[in-house]
Amino acid sequence: MKKIFLIIAALTITVSCEKEIDLELENESGKIVIEGNITDKAGPYIVKITKSVSFTSDNEYPAVEDAQVTLSDNAGHSEVLQYIGGGNYKTSTITGEPGRTYTLTVKAEGNEYVAQSTMPQPVAFEGLLQDSFVAAGETSYTLLPVFTDPPALGNRYLFSFTVNNNPKKFFSEFSDNVNNGMLNQRPLLLPNDDSDPGDIKVVPGDSIYVEMQCIDNQVYTFYSALLQLSGSGPGGGITPANPPSNISNGALGYFSAHTSEKLSAVIQ
Repeated sequence: MKKIFLIIAALTITVSCEKEIDLELENESGKIVIEGNITDKAGPYIVKITKSVSFTSDNEYPAVEDAQVTLSDNAGHSEVLQYIGGGNYKTSTITGEPGRTYTLTVKAEGNEYVAQSTMPQPVAFEGLLQDSFVAAGETSYTLLPVFTDPPALGNRYLFSFTVNNNPKKFFSEFSDNVNNGMLNQRPLLLPNDDSDPGDIKVVPGDSIYVEMQCIDNQVYTFYSALLQLSGSGPGGGITPANPPSNISNGALGYFSAHTSEKLSAVIQ
């Protein structure tokens, strides 16, 4: 069985907190793959729609060009997105606001796919603290995101980061099931492996660009399962499968309404 790159789809979330995500999945093709995001920052926002391919095909994901894509919220706003090429559909008027629930509806090839996501209230991203440790003679670096979890239980976070100008993206999901209402104590483990071409080993002088997202529980479940399926999280190595999408009717992918704050640090 051939390994393929991230749920047989051209999703932009390409890498886990420590390694590239390659999943051994069933040999299936032709499924709709939807990747949609709306944030509390100014738009436009993009929804990307492609088709999955079989393992025997090249990793070129056919764009879905003739879908009807609608994004609405529970405050009465709605718009039909404009197709801009490459399977991408763009908003023009709708805005992302914490506390609102957003509904994404995609009609394509005679089927309808629906997803909902509620944007959490933002949690302040106050800084990044650097640390390091030595294992087997190699120095590895960490960054501790500085934020204080709110008192109410149920907050979920996604941290993604890149190194220098490398487009490879790393991510890690946090929940407040531990340390609820407290100052964060969980660091981001920065990559320390350049054994293969394209791998990254963080060294002093590197710039790390970190995005903190406050996400809802369904999106957290998607990312948590993705890490487990890749063997990077608790319970890694479970039976290969697609991570649980919050999109109906068997679509792959996810739809996320989330807040976004970005900080950077230079490794010393």
